[in-house]
Amino acid sequence: MRKRHLVLGCLVALSVVTYIDRLAIAVAGPAMQRDLGISPERWGWVLGVFLISYGAFEIPSGALGDRIGQRRVLTRIVVWWSAFTSLTGAVSSYPLLIAVRFLFGAGEAGAYPNAAGSVARWFPAHERARAQGMIWGASRLGGVLAPPLVVLIQRAHGWRASFWMFGGLGLAWAALWYRWYRDRPREQPGITEKELAEIGEPPGAAHSRVPWRALFRQPRLWLIMGMYWCYVWGSIFYLSWFPIYLVKGRGFSETEMAVYAPIPFLLGAAGNFAGGVLSDALSRRYGPRTGRSRMGAACLAGAALFLLGAALTKGKTSGVALLALGFGVMDCMLPAAWALCLDIGRQYAGAVTGAMNSAGQFGGFVCSVAFGYLVQRSGSYDTPLLLIAAMVMLSALLFARIDPSRPLLAGGEAGPYTEENHADHPAEGH
Repeated sequence: MRKRHLVLGCLVALSVVTYIDRLAIAVAGPAMQRDLGISPERWGWVLGVFLISYGAFEIPSGALGDRIGQRRVLTRIVVWWSAFTSLTGAVSSYPLLIAVRFLFGAGEAGAYPNAAGSVARWFPAHERARAQGMIWGASRLGGVLAPPLVVLIQRAHGWRASFWMFGGLGLAWAALWYRWYRDRPREQPGITEKELAEIGEPPGAAHSRVPWRALFRQPRLWLIMGMYWCYVWGSIFYLSWFPIYLVKGRGFSETEMAVYAPIPFLLGAAGNFAGGVLSDALSRRYGPRTGRSRMGAACLAGAALFLLGAALTKGKTSGVALLALGFGVMDCMLPAAWALCLDIGRQYAGAVTGAMNSAGQFGGFVCSVAFGYLVQRSGSYDTPLLLIAAMVMLSALLFARIDPSRPLLAGGEAGPYTEENHADHPAEGH
């Protein structure tokens, strides 16, 4: 087996653990709200405060990986977040819960930008969207596993025990990663010269400082950040409010919720896997504008229509079906978005993905808090979905305008769609 596939296996496992830890609080939400006496609008702040710190530390954590390597930075990230996952199970009041979730977000920030940095170092350009699709698809498998695991654990031991158990998973991963992984493929024990030739010279092979001022002068970076700010309004609903929406908005029991809540994440996993393959294939055949931007925009537009349909239908089963389809279609765009950042970020892939994801988390914060207030004011859990659908459609319009065919900064390493390595495929924008 090629060493880069083992690297991808580690990153896939990380993604599963990440989303089990993140979704545990959404699934345990109804029980936590009862035990700690938290109203819907205050619960929105519990969900949102994580996103504030997560977004604030995304850029520096992603850039730190570019500078000192993903081996050290991902180890620190996973140890930190695992500690505060466990501490979530020890809180006894609303203020303590807010503090712990803020620190949890600060620790988890940078996980996906550093995973993307590892992909940029270890994978040739024509395999990157597929690798990103595997990583993000695995996150959705974490979403599939979290509801039944949390419900089973809290039935036997209470909701606090689920956080204690999940924290241990991350610590085990961090120990394995630090012991085995190397930032530079050439330094990995047992790697062959054949595989090194397949990988090529990775961007950022020598750690370098990030030219922040030059990056943030690029209009395309701001366009990417705006696109992701709007997109996360859609995804954060599923990651934070969806289990509560099923119980309080659609009338499912908590047992039924454990059955229905994983369905969107199953379709999301399939969407990510398919989206990664499709994005690379379209990019090779028609150029990155089609394989990245247009494909991503089409997926987001389709998802917005499904969300709108779910908000307007009153049936329990039909509502879940439309929401599940919306998440599956929306997730098809994730590999394209993250691969686009690798394409144009080159040796600064961690910083660019960090900037994109940071903007997204601040959008998610606004959505998480606004959702609770809109429910409180309107008395309906469907009203916020109308706003979310509009934001996802705006994200589609922004994505369609992004040109992924050239690097953000002049002088970057050879890109994925140059005449040399894709001479037989048209590439737009050259």
